[in-house]
Amino acid sequence: MPAAQQKSEIQSKKMTITVSPSEVETTKAKEILTKLSGASDADRESVAEELAAFVKSNGVLSLKHAGIVDAIVKDFGNKKSNGARLSAVAAFSALANNSIEGQAEPFIIALLSNLLELQADKQAAIKNAAAEAAKNFVTKMNPNACSLTVPFILEGLGNSCKWQTKMLSLDLLVLLTKTHPKEFFVAIPEVIPVVSDCMWDTKAEVKKQATETMSSICSLIENKDIERFIPAVIGCINHPENVPETIHLLGATTFVQEVDSATLSIMVPLLGRGLNERATPIKRKAALIIDNMSKLVDDPDVAAPFLPLLLPALEKVQDVVADPECRGVVQKALATLQRVGNPGTEVFTKEQKKAKVETSIKELLPTDIDEAFAPTVKFLNDVALALCVSKNFFKDVWIKSLSPYAKSFYTTEDAEALAFSALNKCEEAVTPKDPEEEDDEGEDLCNCEFSLAYGAKILLNRTALRLKRGRRYGLCGANGCGKSTLMRAIANEQVEGFPPRSELKTVYVEHDIDGSEADTPLVDFILASEGVETKDPEQVRKILLDYGFSEQMVTKMAIGELSGGWKMKLALARAMLMNADILLLDEPTNHLDVVNVAWLENYLLGLKTVTSIIVSHDSGFLDHVCSDIIHYEPNYKLKRYKGNLSEFVRKVPRAASYYSLEASQIKFTFPEPGYLEGIKTKERAILKMKNVDFQYPGSDRKQLIDISMQCSLASRVAVIGPNGAGKSTLIKLLTGEIESEVGTVWKHPNLRIAYVAQHAFHHIEQHLDSTPNEYIQWRYATGEDREELDKNDRMNGEANKKVMEQVFVIDGEKRVIEEIVGRRKLKQSYEYEVSWVGRSSVDNTWISRQKLEDMGFGKKIAEVDSAEAAKMGLNRPLTAKEIEKHLTEVGLEAEFATHSRIRGLSGGQKVKLVIGAAMWNKPHMLVLDEPTNYLDRESLGALAMAIKEYGGGVVIVTHNREFSEALCTEVWKVDNGRLTPSGHNWVSGNGSTVIKEQEAEDMVDAQGNTIKAVEKKKKLTSKELRKKKKERMERRKRGEEVFSDEDDL
Repeated sequence: MPAAQQKSEIQSKKMTITVSPSEVETTKAKEILTKLSGASDADRESVAEELAAFVKSNGVLSLKHAGIVDAIVKDFGNKKSNGARLSAVAAFSALANNSIEGQAEPFIIALLSNLLELQADKQAAIKNAAAEAAKNFVTKMNPNACSLTVPFILEGLGNSCKWQTKMLSLDLLVLLTKTHPKEFFVAIPEVIPVVSDCMWDTKAEVKKQATETMSSICSLIENKDIERFIPAVIGCINHPENVPETIHLLGATTFVQEVDSATLSIMVPLLGRGLNERATPIKRKAALIIDNMSKLVDDPDVAAPFLPLLLPALEKVQDVVADPECRGVVQKALATLQRVGNPGTEVFTKEQKKAKVETSIKELLPTDIDEAFAPTVKFLNDVALALCVSKNFFKDVWIKSLSPYAKSFYTTEDAEALAFSALNKCEEAVTPKDPEEEDDEGEDLCNCEFSLAYGAKILLNRTALRLKRGRRYGLCGANGCGKSTLMRAIANEQVEGFPPRSELKTVYVEHDIDGSEADTPLVDFILASEGVETKDPEQVRKILLDYGFSEQMVTKMAIGELSGGWKMKLALARAMLMNADILLLDEPTNHLDVVNVAWLENYLLGLKTVTSIIVSHDSGFLDHVCSDIIHYEPNYKLKRYKGNLSEFVRKVPRAASYYSLEASQIKFTFPEPGYLEGIKTKERAILKMKNVDFQYPGSDRKQLIDISMQCSLASRVAVIGPNGAGKSTLIKLLTGEIESEVGTVWKHPNLRIAYVAQHAFHHIEQHLDSTPNEYIQWRYATGEDREELDKNDRMNGEANKKVMEQVFVIDGEKRVIEEIVGRRKLKQSYEYEVSWVGRSSVDNTWISRQKLEDMGFGKKIAEVDSAEAAKMGLNRPLTAKEIEKHLTEVGLEAEFATHSRIRGLSGGQKVKLVIGAAMWNKPHMLVLDEPTNYLDRESLGALAMAIKEYGGGVVIVTHNREFSEALCTEVWKVDNGRLTPSGHNWVSGNGSTVIKEQEAEDMVDAQGNTIKAVEKKKKLTSKELRKKKKERMERRKRGEEVFSDEDDL
């Protein structure tokens, strides 16, 4: 039972012993001590027992007032009398065994140092007796006071101590690990550095014993992540040359368990050595381990003693390491350590806790307490502090640990009351106050503690989750922190302690419906869904009509014909028909237009008995609906903040990026688009549509009607419109994924377009077991973008096959075109090299673009243009290092870009990969269909800034008004298949904004060599050319060597 809920008052402060022993009793004590000093071996033990009985009868103050402790210390140091030293050992043993409930411990604990010194005694009997007495004392003493013996034992391991003393000290440490393992555990951080030094002792026996002792101490470490590596870590102390290999072993470990002070005490020295290694990969791995382990430090108190050891080492590596990727890992580790050391909440150091404990206990003690009880009071303080440090706040433990000493001056009843009151006061004093108020109002639906991992990655570690009925919780955190994984785990009943579905109806609303349901009618889909309580088609039809579906959609359409927004509404309707207690909404506003987002807000606000957990990157939506925010804290915990998103940001300023795109702390950088022949200004059109209609096969109406528009390098276009209006169809037409039979679509022959689809993951679905780096290498390995090969503007299908089989008469001979193999400039256009079936390459013919188009080879020309355009964009090496650098610039760190499979990436990380892959060939236009669906606020802000600085054209389909208004000057409104442009600056000629030439960048080849960029030569004027020729002639006259191909001419 927590002490905070317990109350007690000391009923009496009447002391049992307040006076010194009488002169008669003091005389009696001296007689016993004299008798003990001169006792024979046969009588020594019985006289020592007599002394102990005297102390028991007269109280522990007699130890001081009768000079008993002083006399024992004197006998310990009597080098001339073996008997005196043996008598001192016997007296110590008797007092330790027979004093009243250990009340003598505060007075005799310091004598442990004397026993350790006697290990160097030349007399074996004395040595053995002292060892036996020390071990007996350590075994029988109060377990929660065992950490108080540690400082005396560690003194015995000092450099000035004799090797025999060190041997006994090491034996006592091993004994503590066996007799009082839990209580000794808190002292491990103090012990390990001292024992480590002993492992380098010049005495072989000490060195061997210290190594064995270290193994015994480390056996108490319960961290399963490093358990199997402990022998190797210990081995590194004696053999520093093994540090690199051990760091490699630890680098392959996934840390999932909470990291405590004992784990850090054995790991920090190793990691410090790793940071000092010469090899950069070892420095990087050591920093990565520090970063991963620091995230699992739950208590700032634990990290505090180790920060001075690691922070300077990391800062030094950051300043001197040459590898930028390694420096990035080090900077991350530094940031994590600094956050752990400054968590933003009040944290007390051990010294501060000690002062608070002493103050608390002083307030409980009588003001007239005899000064002779100072050792007892100090002992009470130290035991209470040990219990506070180990966070042991159980009533029985405190009474058992403190009351025996309090009985030195209290009755039994009052001593127990003192212990109980000390527990209350000390816990309150040393426990920092949580600024977040407790949430006790309303019905609890869930109150559990659990951990969560995804594959080998820890997401949450021993975190609490408490949910109330009728609340709307916004789940916030960065991409990859595990928001969707947590929701899916709850829905799949995989969260420990979360009520099962039979007790608590929990429904997960996904942001996409399975493609296998594409041909299923809407009503049948809902009726077939598990958990839907109604089986009445008419009731389902009525619900769908209430949700805004038309009669035609309900009766005639299949799921595959719905736009993304309508699919989301269908999933929401299904969830509502399940009568859920908890709705798990994963990006519910994805694909919803403004009207439907407002409808969803009103619906959720009206659910008074249903709890919602919402993951969304729409800050306005979260602001309107959320009653609480549950945030993923950096230490793998969930923390609840009362209020909506704006209130949360006021309490946690670092989360400002959830609220404002400009507040993003990260940065994306897009490559500048390559040169486009003939395009001198930003406004000149590079893509046009004129009077285009489009109708899907089998559809009874046109999806697009009379579309006319154009794009340039300066375009910043927002495509808006209601769900199902034809926005995504327009984009597919623009990028060549589909083609129209009516109207004209023209694009510059060398134009490269990067397209990120609404359902972005379709780009990478076939490569889930590859790394992002490997995927880009595959995609561009042939010199072309392989994702472009399946577009409808390619020569595929039966109709295109007939075009290829046409017979042409060339020079009086019938020929069939085999392939178009090349292209070259011809005046203001191009001509193409054609190879013929059954002819060698010497018979190839150059035919103009216009003539080939008239012959029906427009698509084949488009293929060649696309290949040539791709070659122009791929003027950098397709190496792992260059790809890693590129992906880092779009927010995908090397850890995920090169060392993680795509399958293990979060939704946001996959979108970053798709954007990065599309931008690899330096496109002239970027087309984004719903880019805000999966990116977190931080990444959205970075994407917005990258688009602002990008030198090419941008077309964005989005319902996120904040995102579009921040970027776009031109709006294309699509409604009922028609396009209404506004804010455009379409020019028929060149325009006015001249394109600036970009400086070439350095690149890295496959061997890691840096290829320096070659600066473009400046064309000389005729005056400068004449001057150069004159200088050259003068040099020739002077007899200098002059070459005709000099660079400067």
